[in-house]
Amino acid sequence: MGHTYDYPRPAVTVDCVVFGFEQTDCLQVLLIQRQLPPFAGQWALPGGFVRPDEALEQAARRELKEETNVTDLFLEQLKAYGQPHRDPRGHTITVAFYALVNLWDHTIKAATDAKQARWWPMHNLPNLAFDHEVILQDAISTLRTTIRHSPIGFELLPTKFTLTQLQRLYEIVLDQPFDKRNFRKKLLKLDILKDLNEKETNVAHRAAQLYQFDQSKYKDRQKTGFNFDL
Repeated sequence: MGHTYDYPRPAVTVDCVVFGFEQTDCLQVLLIQRQLPPFAGQWALPGGFVRPDEALEQAARRELKEETNVTDLFLEQLKAYGQPHRDPRGHTITVAFYALVNLWDHTIKAATDAKQARWWPMHNLPNLAFDHEVILQDAISTLRTTIRHSPIGFELLPTKFTLTQLQRLYEIVLDQPFDKRNFRKKLLKLDILKDLNEKETNVAHRAAQLYQFDQSKYKDRQKTGFNFDL
């Protein structure tokens, strides 16, 4: 016979804010259309209930795979939300995660209790179920703070990218322009980019040099007190 508790316990869920970067100058977020009540038919963040034998991140990755077919992605815990009436089914605490994905490497497919799964541009979002608008805004704030001090932005780019693509990513996420010359000078001075000696192909404009984030060099430089700071 299992242990019994004197006090009722709230349910626990996980919710995931998954960001993607579209080359047409747009930060996007992955949403699912709910198939079941509450909020059936409404758009929401991917997520669901944590199983008794699961760790939180394990549950988040499972729900993402089940509802959107997204796997193998950068995932960080954001914060917990526990307002008593945030879920009409009862007192439910959710632990939110935010994730960054390369849109070129992931095929979205709705499954389980998700009617649809699709990318939405951040400037044109639908009304969200539960308190997911609050969670999304918190995730944006965290992303903007973190991307200045940690090279997580590379998770949103293709493996090979141009300095123009990198600059546009930072401008869109941070919602501010950067001087082209100063941005490039600062990035190259950090010495964490690998020049691939390749250029873009099949582009209408002049082909630009391609680069790659050097993860091993970044880790080595961290050991010497190196700070990534834009």
